[in-house]
Amino acid sequence: MEYSIVWVREHVEVYDGAGRFCFSADSEREAREELALSAA
Repeated sequence: MEYSIVWVREHVEVYDGAGRFCFSADSEREAREELALSAA
C-alpha cells in the first residue's frame, strides 16, 4: 500500500493512498518504523 508522510509543525502525519489520515509520529523515522511494523 502507498503512504504519504507530511511534516506538520513539529511532527509528521501519515496518510494512505486515498488521502485518509492513518497516524502521526514525532519523526519521519518513527513513522517509517511504524509502517514497517504494520506491513509485517
